[in-house]
Amino acid sequence: MKRTSTLIFLLLGFFDNPLFAQVELCQGAYFTEAQGKEFLKNNEVKTLAEWKSRADKIRANILEGMDLYPLPAKPTSKPIVHSRRIMNGYTVENIAFESMPGIFVTGNLYRPTAKLASYAAILCPHGHGTDPRLAEYTQIRSAMLARMGAIVLTTDMIGYGESKQSEHKIPKALKLQTINNMRALDFLLAQPGVDPERVGVTGESGGGTQTFVLTALDERVKVAVPCVMVSAHFFGGCTCESGMPIHKKGEFQTNNVEIAALAAPRPMLLISDGGDWTANVPNVEFPHIQKIYALYDQKNRVENAHFADEKHDYGPSKRKAMYPFMARYLKLDLTKVTDKTGTIDESLVKALPRSDLEVFNAAHPRPASAVMGDAAVMGLLE
Repeated sequence: MKRTSTLIFLLLGFFDNPLFAQVELCQGAYFTEAQGKEFLKNNEVKTLAEWKSRADKIRANILEGMDLYPLPAKPTSKPIVHSRRIMNGYTVENIAFESMPGIFVTGNLYRPTAKLASYAAILCPHGHGTDPRLAEYTQIRSAMLARMGAIVLTTDMIGYGESKQSEHKIPKALKLQTINNMRALDFLLAQPGVDPERVGVTGESGGGTQTFVLTALDERVKVAVPCVMVSAHFFGGCTCESGMPIHKKGEFQTNNVEIAALAAPRPMLLISDGGDWTANVPNVEFPHIQKIYALYDQKNRVENAHFADEKHDYGPSKRKAMYPFMARYLKLDLTKVTDKTGTIDESLVKALPRSDLEVFNAAHPRPASAVMGDAAVMGLLE
């Protein structure tokens, strides 16, 4: 009996060891396309009660795997906001705020110049690339949404742009990125005039992962548009997406389609293309999610915009699919971004140079309280 008890104790210690958690990770093309399709078929639910039960397990597994709760204390420091620029129907400001003590989220805030009774709020996370927050395509979508009547926040992923307190691929990047996004919603909802019932999120690639993960965990998100990311077989190729065990624990398994489906019955638009892991969305991922929405009698609240001849980006056609969806469900004014023929016209907005959008400079240095270095940042996440 003593030997058996000792063995059980040792095994429990092994399962609690971080090294064992590596076995539970589902990264990159974890399934083949056929396996992904078969997984959805085998886990199809027939009733709303069945789905709610499974949804609770999926959400609980995400929270446990991400080591997310309890959330760290919300900082009480004041945000840094400066360099307001008046543009054509919108303004741009450079901002930073603490997501947890010593961690500063950097970004830009776009506001409509029109005085409205209330404003929608939209968070625009980005994917991997060369400092995408500062790229033209991110600026354009943020400015267009602001012209339509939303207060829009675009932020740097950790390790990108001005978020240089750690490298991007720290082991708990997914946890920190999610905390940052939850605090970003805090920041947006604190803006004067924001309607808490009109909150959206949209991002591409890794920003698409951020979109559906945040929507799954935070009921404050009312509309979600994940772009070029929801896949039955691909689980995200970076630490910030699949570097913590949110998809599998023991016999329990889920995938990003089910995580995205946690948005139901809130409106969601899946944007996909023929040049990446979202090529099968019209025939595999979208029908599965639509069946879940149908359980709520809200089948039409989830849509798919598929671009079979396009590749992995958030280009003009994908953005032009997103604008009307956001306008419909967040009560935005689409006429503010269309010409006399009703065609969406992105020439109404202008991309600014990087120097105009930087938060930290000689006049506004990074706060001395910022925690610097991978080890120090990871220490905050333990």
